[in-house]
Order: sequence, then structure tokens, then C-alpha cells
Amino acid sequence: MNLTKQQSWERFQKYYFEFPALDLALDISRMDFPDNFFTTMAPRMDKAFAAMAALEKGAIANPDENRMVGHYWLRNPSLAPNAEIRTAIESTVASIIQFAADVHSGKVRGKSGPFKNLLLIGIGGSALGPQFVSNALNQPGVDKLAFYSLDNTDPEGMDTVFAQLGFQLGQTLCVVISKSGGTKETRDGMLEAAAVYEKQGLVFADHAVAVTGDGSELDKTSKNWLKQFPMWDWVGGRTSELSAVGLLPAALQGFDIKALLDGAKATDDLTRKAKITENPAALLALMWFSSGNGKGEKNMVILPYKDRLMLLSKYLQQLVMESLGKEKDLDGKIVHQGIAVFGNKGSTDQHSYIQQLRDGINNFFATFIEVQQEAKRPAVFHVEPHVTSADYLSGFLLGTRTALYENGRQSLTLTVKEVSPYVVGSLIALFERVVGLYASLVNVNAYHQPGVEAGKKAAGLVIATELAVLKLLESKKPDSLSVSDIVAQIGDAHNPETVFKICERLAANPLRKIKKTRGANPFSARYSVA
Repeated sequence: MNLTKQQSWERFQKYYFEFPALDLALDISRMDFPDNFFTTMAPRMDKAFAAMAALEKGAIANPDENRMVGHYWLRNPSLAPNAEIRTAIESTVASIIQFAADVHSGKVRGKSGPFKNLLLIGIGGSALGPQFVSNALNQPGVDKLAFYSLDNTDPEGMDTVFAQLGFQLGQTLCVVISKSGGTKETRDGMLEAAAVYEKQGLVFADHAVAVTGDGSELDKTSKNWLKQFPMWDWVGGRTSELSAVGLLPAALQGFDIKALLDGAKATDDLTRKAKITENPAALLALMWFSSGNGKGEKNMVILPYKDRLMLLSKYLQQLVMESLGKEKDLDGKIVHQGIAVFGNKGSTDQHSYIQQLRDGINNFFATFIEVQQEAKRPAVFHVEPHVTSADYLSGFLLGTRTALYENGRQSLTLTVKEVSPYVVGSLIALFERVVGLYASLVNVNAYHQPGVEAGKKAAGLVIATELAVLKLLESKKPDSLSVSDIVAQIGDAHNPETVFKICERLAANPLRKIKKTRGANPFSARYSVA
């Protein structure tokens, strides 16, 4: 779009929308869509609105698992399809508030005294949401508990967190989150944490809380822990932040979880509107569709110009990519849908990949997140006469937005007044709704994740191969075997490439006691028990 300044101003006025109830504004004027786009897309949007309405009333949204999807009920229990679910939501929120109060007062405490640290153990939605909210709302020196997390099965990463906590584990409350209780990364983190607690002479169960599904492995394991909170099958991991998954860590840190829920509810109320120009989620879903021709042909770059929102792009990566990245549509047709999401924060990115965004391959649209409130300081500090650091931050946002536009790169800008619990809850609900509407527009199921399950299954096969390799090498000691020898003896069902990678990794770690004897080439090396 090559527009004059006047034409650009006129388009801005036409496609700049304010939503006062949310203290939110949306500018889509720099997205390349025709003026009749809303009209031509109206039938599809009507279908999407109807699908969302059915979802909220309890329709089976995930036929693969025959379950409802009801994260919208979390912030408005009156919408729940039955009294049982409504009561469960309300009682869980009340229980979270009471437990957090008991922790803060010292009524619930660790062996060494009142809890002052929170160690969250989870992965995916059970970690990304709490991490995003903690980073957005934390106030060092004010928060009730300092936040730490284990979100991977990397022992070195875990050791780093344990080193940071040092000998404060007796005042560190662990929150272990896993719906099934069988998620290996979370299970591994829990076992590693329990071992460190025990090394310090502490009983892990006296310092732990579980958030899990009824009857899960974690549910059985945690019966004697300090407390258990529910995860329901109608809440998916990537939309679980406003369930106990996110509300419990937030409440323990001292954040206003009522405001989080209120912000989400207000956004849900607004984004149910069937008039496109009065619905920010509908506008965003249409922009995603327009940019990528309904096929995800453009990546989405998230550029929040606020350090507190740095993890928003990481949070949205899961929400968007796990929800929309699908091989088949609802009719079983191969479509390979999805939108790739990446980003970090402004103005940091202006010194990294903005160069490519402006001058390189035009395979993206940018989403700028503007926060109007600067900083809560007793006085304004000027880095130059009449100019503050925040002025420069705003200047970089507007300047980058202009530089991209001048080179034919599309962008939209989402403006919020501040980063508060209400606004964070609003952003969570907004993007959840956008994903749901967009999924309907492109006819995919946003609420299952067969690719993730396939990865878990493949990982299980790798572990089975490793156990077979170790058993064989132990039985053959002190003899050494090549990869070919190993595969011949453990069976062709085990992938030789996987065997090679396993042997190489084990041999690189002396504590695993696997010795490598080099050969004429990498694949003639021999392995034995040291």
C-alpha cells in the first residue's frame, strides 16, 4: 500500500478502534486488506461467532477426547453448563484465596519458618502462563513470595535453580502442576526437587502442593501433601492460566487474582459481540486471516514495548501454534494449517532482527504492543532536556512501525493503558478468543494436539531403546560393542541412529559409566561398561 500522508491518516482514523471498557485500543490500518473485507468475511465470522457460543454452552469441542472446552467459565462460573461445574470453580477460587492467606500469615509454613519462595514445577501451559504473569506483575521487595520455576527436564537447569535457592528450601513452597501426573518433564522435576529437599533433611511432602486431575498419578502421590487443587478435563493446558494452574501461583505471590479474572470476564463480555468493528478479537482474527490468506502464509512477530510483557511472545507461541498448527481440518482434509509466532521485546529487537523484518524476506506481520503508562516513580527523570527514557521507547515503537510500513511490511498495534492484573487478564482472554475465532475461520480444531502426543510417544520409544542398550552392555561387560553389534542384538525395531546418539551421549558423561573406544570413523566406535 503506497499511501500519501493524508491517505494514511484517513485510513488510520477509519481503522483505529478504542474499547474504553478495557482501556484498550487497536490499530489495524497498516494491515493490507480491502475496504470490503469485513463484508465479504461476514458469513464466515457469523459461523465463528456461532461456534464460540456453542462452545461456551458446553458443546463437545474436542471430539478426539469427547470433552468440553470451558476456560471461559473460569472467569464467569454462571455460564457453566451445570451447577456441579459452577460450584467447583467457585469453591476452588475461594480455596486458593484462603490457602494463599494462610501461607502469607504463616499459618501454613515450612520447616525453617514462613514460606518466602515459590518453586513452580510444570511444563508447557502449566509453566508458561504462570511465568508470563509473574514477569508481568512482580514487584521485588513487595511480592509475598519470590518466584522460581522448573520447566524442563534439563538437570543443569534444575541445578541452577536449586543453587539460587541455596539453603532456603525449608522456606520454599513447591507447586507441582500436571493434569495427568504422567508428564515426564514435570515428574522428573518433582523427583529431582524431592531429592534435594531430602538432602537438606526436609520432608518434601511438608513443602509441596499439587494441581492435578482427579485420580491422576500425581493425585495419588500427593495425598499427604499440604494441599491439592483440581485440574479439570475441560480446561486445556494452554488455556489454563485462569484456573488453579495460574491463579494459585499468582495468589501466592500476592497478585490480585480477582482483578485478573475481572479483566478476562470483561474481555469475554466484549468479544462475544457479533458486530466485527465492536469486537477486538474478531478484528484480530480477521487480520490474521487476511495477512496469511487463511493459510498461515505469514509469521506473526510479537513486539511488546515493555519489559514486563517480554514473555508474552513465548506464552502466545504455545497458545497460537499448539492450537492452530494442525495437519487436518475438521473435515479430515490435509491442510497443514498454523501461524508461526516469534518475538521478544522492543526496543531490544531493533538491535537484532528488525533489520531483516524491514529489508529481508517479507514473510510476516508484526503485532506491536504499546503500554501508555511509563513507570511508577516519585519524579520524572530526563535523559535529555524534556525527554525521558520512556519517550525514547515510544519513539522507537512508532519509528519502527513507520520504517516497516514504508517498506511494505504489515503491522497492527494493540495499545493498553498499563500492565496491571486487570489488563493481563484481559490480554489472556483476548488472545484465547482470537485463537478460537480464527480456528473456526480456517476450520480446524483448536483444542487438541496430536503432534504433541506423537512427540511424547516417540520420546518413550527412545527411553525404551536406551534401557535396552544399557541392559545389553551390562550383560556383555567387559566386551565392547559397535552400534551395529548393539542393534543386531537388541533387535531391528530399535533405530540405529537413535542407538548411536544414545551411546554418544552416555559416553560423554563419565557418571553414566559408558566407555567409548574410537574407531576409524564415528560409526565404528565401540562402547562398553566402564
